[in-house]
Amino acid sequence: MWCRRLARLLGLPTPRSVPAAVARWHHTAPESLGCAWQLHRDHLELRYANTLMRFDFVWLRDHCRSASCYNTKTNQRSLDTASVDLGIRPQAVRVDESTLFLTWPDGHVTRYGLEWLVRNSYEGQKQQVMHPRILWNAEIYRQAQVPSVDCRSFLETDEGLKEFLQNFLLYGIAFVENVTPTKEDTQTLAERVSLIRETIYGRMWYFTSDFSRGDTAYTKLALDRHTDTTYFQEPCGIQVFHCLKHEGTGGRTLLVDGFYAAEQVLRQAPDQFELLSKVPLKHEYIENVGGCHNHMIGVGPVLNVYPWNNELYLIRYNNYDRAVINTVPHDVVRRWYTAHRTLTTELRRPENELWVKLKPGKALFIDNWRVLHGREAFTGYRQLCGCYLTRDDVLNTARLLGLQA
Repeated sequence: MWCRRLARLLGLPTPRSVPAAVARWHHTAPESLGCAWQLHRDHLELRYANTLMRFDFVWLRDHCRSASCYNTKTNQRSLDTASVDLGIRPQAVRVDESTLFLTWPDGHVTRYGLEWLVRNSYEGQKQQVMHPRILWNAEIYRQAQVPSVDCRSFLETDEGLKEFLQNFLLYGIAFVENVTPTKEDTQTLAERVSLIRETIYGRMWYFTSDFSRGDTAYTKLALDRHTDTTYFQEPCGIQVFHCLKHEGTGGRTLLVDGFYAAEQVLRQAPDQFELLSKVPLKHEYIENVGGCHNHMIGVGPVLNVYPWNNELYLIRYNNYDRAVINTVPHDVVRRWYTAHRTLTTELRRPENELWVKLKPGKALFIDNWRVLHGREAFTGYRQLCGCYLTRDDVLNTARLLGLQA
């Protein structure tokens, strides 16, 4: 007791036992630091850095970073979450200028940096963007004058690779120039950033307009804007295109920023955006050509968002492969069609269309979760190669180079 009185006389912070019922604000000294806290029956309320946060006591015990609870060498939790009493309450709480201290009934002490709590609280995450991006239409992209990266710099230097990945993360597309126009060199390029994702099309695909697969892409016909592999439960994350040869006319590639179009829908008709983000649909691919026999079904909404901050992270849009709509009740179907029409109108605005002529030596990487691609009809002999990349590995490479991804 005398220790507490002495601490009060000296103006020092003292541990406070948890009150049984009455919650009141406590401030750190000096109060200009903007930190205050109060205890409730089952959670701690903390105000710091202009953020009001609420932490359940179970959460605070589960995320302890002490040596016995968390392995800092492997960055893995050691504490068995299922062993934490769901009714746990701290025995004492103290907050100084930078740290929250909690003493639990068994005497274990948990320490949290206040900045760490802001970054990792639900309230803090609601204010954060997981993936910083620059949304674009054709004019915005042209004015940005995003540079292509030279193949040698891309393959041999971290600076070149980092510049490429930064462009890709911000715009959802990126180009590499001076690539030797062969399938083998394109594969070397792709493996610089990621493992190649093997699919029903193999690892490296190589095609002409010979209709060797049951897909419109293997023709000379125009292709409307779409994302690929919507019929996978997890659509492929990144697509690589490299035109090795074209002896003819037409065949330009169409690129549309799906997130830019979705943002316009969100601004004009937020209820329609919400509908497109919640109604699950089936996409289907049935193939019986030659020795290729496949029946793929993927399920998910057109727009996929993180629920805590409504940030869009995936658009699943392919009118060719959308299956029968039998997952939506009749009283929602017409509203869904209206919302889909609104999004389609935005995707088809001429000002949103970026047309690119692919040529030998210029490889294109597309974020298939964001950017829709298409093609105008063409004549003559056209030969392309490419592949799909695993999204996790591309983002992993970016993070290792210090980029937010």
